[in-house]
Amino acid sequence: MTVTTSGTLPDEVYDVVVIGAGVVGTAIARELTRYPLRVALVEASDDVGDGTSKANTAILHTGFDAVPGSLESRLVRDGQRRLSAYAARSGIPVEPLGALLVAWDDEQLAALPRLVEKAERNEYHETRVIGPDELYAREPSLGPGALGALDVPGESIICPWTTTLAYATQAVREGTALHLNCRVESVTSGSPRELITTRGPLRTRTLVNAAGLYADEIDRALGHADFTVTPRRGQLMVFDKLARGLVRHILLPVPTALGKGVLVAPTVYGNVMLGPTAEDLADKGATGSSAEGLAFLREKGGRILPELLEEEVTAVYAGLRAATEDDDYRIRCHPGQRYVTVGGIRSTGLTASMAIAAHVVELLAGTGQDLGTPRELAPVTMPNIGEAFPRPYQRADLIASDPEYGRIVCHCERVSRGEIRDALAGIVPPGSLDGLRRRTRARGGRCQGFYCGAAVRALFAPDGDEPSLRPEVGS
Repeated sequence: MTVTTSGTLPDEVYDVVVIGAGVVGTAIARELTRYPLRVALVEASDDVGDGTSKANTAILHTGFDAVPGSLESRLVRDGQRRLSAYAARSGIPVEPLGALLVAWDDEQLAALPRLVEKAERNEYHETRVIGPDELYAREPSLGPGALGALDVPGESIICPWTTTLAYATQAVREGTALHLNCRVESVTSGSPRELITTRGPLRTRTLVNAAGLYADEIDRALGHADFTVTPRRGQLMVFDKLARGLVRHILLPVPTALGKGVLVAPTVYGNVMLGPTAEDLADKGATGSSAEGLAFLREKGGRILPELLEEEVTAVYAGLRAATEDDDYRIRCHPGQRYVTVGGIRSTGLTASMAIAAHVVELLAGTGQDLGTPRELAPVTMPNIGEAFPRPYQRADLIASDPEYGRIVCHCERVSRGEIRDALAGIVPPGSLDGLRRRTRARGGRCQGFYCGAAVRALFAPDGDEPSLRPEVGS
């Protein structure tokens, strides 16, 4: 098991290097560890899932509204089956709530039968159009004036943080070298290929580009201009847990060319989420929120669920999706270069991640590269940070065996010292307080760390009398 965060990179030649440790890159690395290969996963940030993967709408899609016949459609269908099964085995929080696409005018209502036909072409056969009586019976707090809806019972909510961490944990445990704080600055030709990174050179025989927002830049460095990534900012608002009783399903709008539009959805952590916006920008680092964006969301939310705006907002965040000029994934294999680019992976990338990984491995095998014989990976069990299943503070048996699970540090989110200790001792430990929050929910609640922040910081990196829970180096 190797996770490095600083220092010179190992002087060895890897069989495959994957650039980008988001949900897609970690899924690819995990899939590659099934083969007798030396694999490395490199990431510019200090943690896995620290880019687009950490700031999305956290929906496990059915793919009912994908472009029929597209690569995205196929991989989302396959990925939904794979990830649903993997989540059940691994303890990733998933709640199958179902979705309702709400029609607010005659034009949107007329579009619903066409969406049923589209779903059929995407091999999803469970959608149906419902009238306003059934709609309001199922969603009593819905704003007035809805004319009907498309019922999509297979849509679910999922924890994107735990999904990415599960992939990375399994990959590293099975032999992948994870190099963090390791931005790729240039790529040379030749065999083996050399990547020049902020931590020195890295050599590999085969390269997989899953760099998300920067996938087009890596692609151009290798002589390709197949696509251009335009960052599409999605701003979102998270409402307090007291709002959870207002909504029972994922409430979706009728989709447009820019995306799935503004939705209202519960989260697996017990909150309610409103968003996202869809703003095409030039800056790949523009993850800040804007007054205009939040006002737009409040306007939309006020129509969908008026009572939601009376509840408190506990967090606001923004993510950047890797939009391209095409309406499909841009996954290409260049056999002569032993190179695969995985670009244009948009909001459905979480759902499709395991299928994308399997597809990439098929492409590599098709180049004539001998991958060896695959093996089954030992299962991984992730800590539960969702509300649908018992959390450690609710389990008397767990607390009896280890009282640290009963010592609450973050009272808003009911996070114990035992959970923080386990996260810091994990195979892929957090590199920051934000990373710790994604693993435990500490500092992610109503007070946003106002009360627990000092205690959590002390446990993460002590500078006083509070003992650290972080293991000593080499322990």
